[in-house]
Amino acid sequence: MQGYYHSIETFGTVDGPGIRYVLFLSGCNLGCSFCHNPDTWQRGQKTITVDEVLADIDRYRSYYQSSGGGLTVSGGEPLLQPGFVAALFKAAQAAGLHTLLDTSGHCPPENLAAVLTHTDMVQFGLKAASPRLHHRLTGTDHRLILANLHYTSLQSSRLVVRYVLIPGLTDTPEELGLLAGIITALPNQPTVELLPYHTMGCEKWEQLNRPYALTGIPSATDLETERATGYLHSRGLTVL
Repeated sequence: MQGYYHSIETFGTVDGPGIRYVLFLSGCNLGCSFCHNPDTWQRGQKTITVDEVLADIDRYRSYYQSSGGGLTVSGGEPLLQPGFVAALFKAAQAAGLHTLLDTSGHCPPENLAAVLTHTDMVQFGLKAASPRLHHRLTGTDHRLILANLHYTSLQSSRLVVRYVLIPGLTDTPEELGLLAGIITALPNQPTVELLPYHTMGCEKWEQLNRPYALTGIPSATDLETERATGYLHSRGLTVL
């Protein structure tokens, strides 16, 4: 079984607990206007097999296991290649590795179900809370995403909802209120991780000759992040 991938990080520290081997797959069907890796949208020509990933991980296994880390599969959108991810996670778990799926949830439900069977933890990136803003930022409706989030909440005991704080857009009282409502309505309440928006990915958009839709919006400040965290805490949510 092989998958199409963009890049590999062998010492990841921000894509799950501990030190992690992070495999970034290529191909994404959202195209978020604030994406800092637009170069992962197209499915490239680089391929890798399950056995090759596991052999590469073995070179650093002591770092992953001693730190409580493991394997993270991100993207792009990994659930566009569900057969590969499911096979990789199944083999990784058999080898004693912790598996983490980093997804936007924009995929057929059967893709998600196939992978969750072999997933220890999920990081679910919710792009916006209101339908209007979600469509503006991604060009898509988020009803399927919310349905998949609900299903993930039922199936996964370790779920983190990641939410990017974009000043004046996703951090408004309206959006944060809707976000809190979405989270509290889930069958099992997950942890929320707030990710302050930054502009470090703008250069990649320029290199790809793509217009950047959020030009002029500054990076989120510590104060803005603290305010959003405080509000979500007041709604009874656990925030990283």
